[in-house]
Order: sequence, then structure tokens, then C-alpha cells
Amino acid sequence: MTTETTTPTPAPTTDPLLASLNDAQRHAVMHLEGPALVVAGAGSGKTKTVVHRIAYLLREHDVVPQQVLAVTFTNKAAGELKERVEALIGHPGRDLWVATFHGACLRVLRSFGEHVGLASGFGIYDDGDQLDLLKEILGSVRGLEEANPRALRGVIDRAKSNLMTPQRFAAEGERVLGNAVSGMPIELVSEVFERYESRLRRANAVDFNDILGRTVELFTLAPDVLDRVQQRTVFIHVDEYQDTNAAQYELTRLLAEKYRNLMAVGDPDQSIYGFRGADIRNILDFQRDYEDAHIYRLEVNYRSVGSVLGVANALIRHNQGRLEKDLRPAKGEGVPVQKFFANDHRAEADFVARTVERFKGEGKSYADCAILYRTNAQSRVMEEALRRAGISATIVGGVGFYDRREVKDVLSYARAALNAADDVSWHRILNRPKRGIGKTSEDALTAWSQRNGVPFAQALRSADEIIAGTGAAKRVRDFLELMDDLAEAAETLAATQFLKSVIDSSGYLQALKDEGSHEALGRLENLDELVSAVAEWEEGSGGGIATFLDEAALMSSVDDRAVAAVNEVVEDDAVTLMTLHNAKGLEYPIVFLVGLEEQLIPHRSATGSLQEIEEERRLLYVGITRAQERLFMVHCGSRMSFGRTEFARASRFLEDLPKDALEEVDVLGQVLGSPARGRSPSRSTWTPATSPPAREGEAGATYRGGEKVTHPKFGAGTVVGVSGAGAKAEVTVVFAAAGAKRLLVRFAHLERV
Repeated sequence: MTTETTTPTPAPTTDPLLASLNDAQRHAVMHLEGPALVVAGAGSGKTKTVVHRIAYLLREHDVVPQQVLAVTFTNKAAGELKERVEALIGHPGRDLWVATFHGACLRVLRSFGEHVGLASGFGIYDDGDQLDLLKEILGSVRGLEEANPRALRGVIDRAKSNLMTPQRFAAEGERVLGNAVSGMPIELVSEVFERYESRLRRANAVDFNDILGRTVELFTLAPDVLDRVQQRTVFIHVDEYQDTNAAQYELTRLLAEKYRNLMAVGDPDQSIYGFRGADIRNILDFQRDYEDAHIYRLEVNYRSVGSVLGVANALIRHNQGRLEKDLRPAKGEGVPVQKFFANDHRAEADFVARTVERFKGEGKSYADCAILYRTNAQSRVMEEALRRAGISATIVGGVGFYDRREVKDVLSYARAALNAADDVSWHRILNRPKRGIGKTSEDALTAWSQRNGVPFAQALRSADEIIAGTGAAKRVRDFLELMDDLAEAAETLAATQFLKSVIDSSGYLQALKDEGSHEALGRLENLDELVSAVAEWEEGSGGGIATFLDEAALMSSVDDRAVAAVNEVVEDDAVTLMTLHNAKGLEYPIVFLVGLEEQLIPHRSATGSLQEIEEERRLLYVGITRAQERLFMVHCGSRMSFGRTEFARASRFLEDLPKDALEEVDVLGQVLGSPARGRSPSRSTWTPATSPPAREGEAGATYRGGEKVTHPKFGAGTVVGVSGAGAKAEVTVVFAAAGAKRLLVRFAHLERV
């Protein structure tokens, strides 16, 4: 039976391993044998708890370092954890095994890989090696010659993270992987998968996901090897357990099977990597897997003020897939969380820039401020507003908008269409997207142009002579026909229409749609934002595409100088811009959450199921809990999309919050309405709920999410989202035949099943 730790609070102590811990942390640190789950809320000191627990095992229970394993998700985190243990115990922990999942498994395979056919010195294929191998294989599979190798690599990676063989993928891939294989011919993909695996084994090599899968295979086929490794992992700690995938879950289960001293540490409310294969059920079902597990809840937050935590708690309670937990502040109440409504995305960016400047005038630094958004494409308007205000900025996990690959590619098409002598642009776009003009052909054309002292574009027009008899010659002719059409369009079309024509007629748009990966979706959004940028520029300045290209070149060079200034001169004084996903694990005194609108968060691609919507809510929760002192939640009335201004509706997640949770401010930051002073939107002042509060629709009709319903037109479905109240109550329903639909309850004529 699962045990919720209710032992008496340890007596006050001067023991350096325990004195700095709160009661919940001390209970977890003093846990000795058997499985344990540490539900560690944001900012609750989970790493400190793990570090002190390892040190306590070594000192108080005579556990030898060779019996301890700690697994983290990044090499940096592993290094920091080991350093902190060494500092605490006062000597090098050489025999402590602290590693990432992949690092630990690679060590095992290097020692015992021959049991699964891996000879000494086996190679590891990186992303580029995988793509090269898949390109070679695709040429021999009829029906997939034109398939996108990146998309196939993504599918194979997801299959392997779920421990699928090619045979199992053929039978279950569509059911298990869902949207990841949408529209792909399963039989042909499984054939590519099988050939890919065969080639890896012939080359005595593994790819990144094999490092985990082949270790599971090793432990299954060689129990004596598993037993030897288990002697080295008597006490196991797994950090960020909510982010584990099927392979990592199985590895943990096998290693803990003998001694069962597994301490899993994590927070289901911060599970935001489902698109990478992370399975939140691993942590939610921990008590089912280990019925005798002790549960420790770290709920004291040392990062954020009470007003921020109140908003976070109120939001996340609407999720059904979670373990009960309520963050409490170690700090004071702080300033209320503020909400700003902007007329459009430009007013949103101006408000943020103005507020940052105000804080700077009050003695804060730019580095105290972070701007968080759902998609990379949203950074463009923010970058421009900060630049106009003379505010230094740096982008985490990305590059400036005009330096992004897809943006540079499309603008290179425009430059090439306007300038036949622009060799750099012509080379850049020749095979983007892939059109079957290989490096050998390109090299021959380049050599000819250099010998004759003419532009590369002129060499392309002589392709029938230079690379005669090759399939590439015809593809060059097709490419030139496209470029001639674009050159004519550049003279006649307005800048926005011309750019739309480039994106569509070049095949770039279709190639990204065909790839269908998470990365490709982000690139599509960046192209959408590029069109919007040109449309905005046309509204204000006018002129053709040539004039815009000049402006873009200037903006890009300003970005370069700003980045250089941040990195070399004022490294510690720049506003940070990043996506919500990249913000995980970070914290800032002042946080701006922007673009809190439907279609952005929850994202338009993530409203097809209750699970997707709950992950989007967790993503916003992660963003909220990055704020230490001040939090601003900002949304717009309209936003430009693909060059068109469209109405923007506030995110349903804002409607999850009680009316007095947020303090509304005007464009100058003046308060429009205040929550009751002295009250914190926390459990002490709000009635707790284990499920979202009911939304009223028709008389007597309430929905919480999860109900089975039928619709006169769309048939059977499941309610996955609820927003609004009374006459404005809406539900999002996923219908078996019609997909996701958003409906006004009073007009929907839904019937419960």
C-alpha cells in the first residue's frame, strides 16, 4: 500500500545535512529503503533534496558510493549534481555514478555490448549520419523516393523511444504513435525502418535512441549482466521523472527490480515534452507500479511570491491528470499579478518595452526581465519593439528572427529573383527545398562559372551543356523557369503578394507540411510571421520587395550588433526572450507572458484531445512559475497572421483564473481594477477543487471536461475543454468523425451519453 509520509516532524538539528532543509525535504532525505516518489513543485528545492539524500546515505547508513546511481536529463545537470554532493561530503565522489540516461546506458553497452551483437568500438550515428543513411535507403524503396528523410527520422526516433522493432511498428505504429505517423504509408515506412536497422547492425553502429533500446535488449537477453549492473545501482535516483519515455521507464524498472530502492523525483504539473515522447503516465502511475511507495510532497516554493503562486495553483487545478499538490510561498505575498489587454500585437510589444524601461529606471537591470511566448515566431515583434527602445536583448535557444534558416531562405529567393549576379543567394536556394540537384552537379556548374568569370546563374542557363545527360540538367531547367516567373512577379506584385508567391511556388511551404515534424511546424509559423512582417511594413512604408529587402538587411545587421553587444560588452544586462518550452528550469525577477490567446496557447495544433489541452495548460503553468517577484500576463484583441489582421480571443486559460486573481493595468501600467488587498489567490482563500469548477450553459447543463456527448450533426464525441459562463459558455468537443469543434453550449444541442 502506498504510504503518504505523516511521521512526526524531525526535531531541530544542527546537523549540516539536515539543518537547512524544511520538514518535507528532511523526511525525503532520511528515507532509506523501498520505493519513494518525491512530488517536487516548482522552486521547491528538489535538487537540494536529492543531493542531501545521497550524502545522507553515504554518511549515516554506510552506503558505499559504488551502490549509488543518480540519473538526470542533461550533462550539465549531472555535473552540477555531482559537484554539489562532493562539496557536501567534503571529498571527491569518484565512484558515484551520476549520469544522463544515455550516458549511463552507453557505459553499459561499452562493457557488455557483445551480448547484443555490438563489437568493441561500435560507432554512434548522429542526426546527420541518420539523414545520410535514410536518404540512401529511400532511393531504393518504391513509393518513397520523394519522402522527407527528416520526417522519417522523426518517426523512427519516436518508434525506438517506445521500444518498437520494425515488426512491432508495422503492427502497432499507427495506434501507438498517433499523429506522428499521420498520412504516412505504414507498410512502406516499416520497410525503410527495417532496412535502416539492418544497415546500422551491418555497420556495427547505433543511433542515439538505440543507446537506450539496445540496453533494454541487453538486460532482457542477459540476466547475468542485469544482475551485475544492479549491484552497482542499489540506490537509484531519477530526476524529472515526469519527462521519461517508454524506454527510460523500462530501464528504470529493470534496474530497480532487485533492490527496489528507487527514488523518483518530479512534478506532473511540469510535464511539457509529450511531443518528444515523454509519457506523463509514468509518474502518475508510480503508486500503481510500486504499491508500497512512500510519497513525499515538496510544496514550499522558494522562488516566487505568493501572488504568483496563487495564480499558478488556480490554473493547474483545472487539470485532471495530476497529483494533488499546492505550492506555498517561503517569500511574502508580493505585488499582485498584472494583466494587460493590448489592441494588437504591436501595442503588446510596445507595452512590454515601455514596462521594461520603467523597471530599468527604478533600478532593475534588463537582465532581470524575461519575455516568454508559445512560438518562436512571436519573437519578431518583440525584438523590433525592444530595438526601437534601445533595449539590449538576447534570445535563448534560438537566433534573431531574420537570421532563422527558413526566413533567410525565402528572402534569398527574393534577392535572387531581383539580382542574377547574387551568387550567394542562388547557391543557397538551388536545392532548398530539395529538388534533386546533387552536389556533384552543383560543383560542376560552380567550376564552369568561375573558369568563365560569370555569375552562377549564367552557369545554370548553360546546364544542358555543362552537365549534359544527367537528370539534374532537367531539374535545373525547371528551377530556372520558376526563377524567371519570380523575377517577373517581383516587378508587378506588391511585396506581400510576392512573398506569398515565393513561399508557395518554390515548394518550400509544401516541403515543411510534408515533413510534419515539431520543428517544421515552428518553421511554418516563422514564414507566416515573415509575411505578416512584410504586410505591416507595407502598411507603414509602402514600396516593393526590393525596398523591404534593404530594410530586412539593416534589421539583421542591427540584430548581429545587438547580440555582439550582449555577448561582449553588457553580457549581464539584456532582456531574455524565449519560448515557454525553453524556459523550463530557469527563473527571473520579472516575467512577461505574452500572446495569451486562443490558437497560441492552447496552440492550434494541440486542441484535439484532453491530454493535449492539459499539456498546454501545464506549459503556461511552467511559464507562470518562472517569475520570482513580478508577473505580467498580456493578450491582444487582434493579431496579424499570414499578412491578414485577425480577431484574437483571450486564452481559455485566462478564464480558468478567478476574477480577483489578476490586477488589470492600462497602457501606462496604471491599475484599472485591484484584487482584494491582503488576500492571496491560494488554498487559504479559494475553495480547493479536485476538478475544474463547473461552467454553466443551458439550464442545468454543466461541463467539466471528459464527458461523453452526442451532437445532432457531428455524432459522438468527448468534451476536452470548457470556457466562458452563462450564455457565453463554450465547449471544445473532439468528435470521432468530425474532429475538434468549438461550440456555444446554448446552441449546440449536446446530449450526454
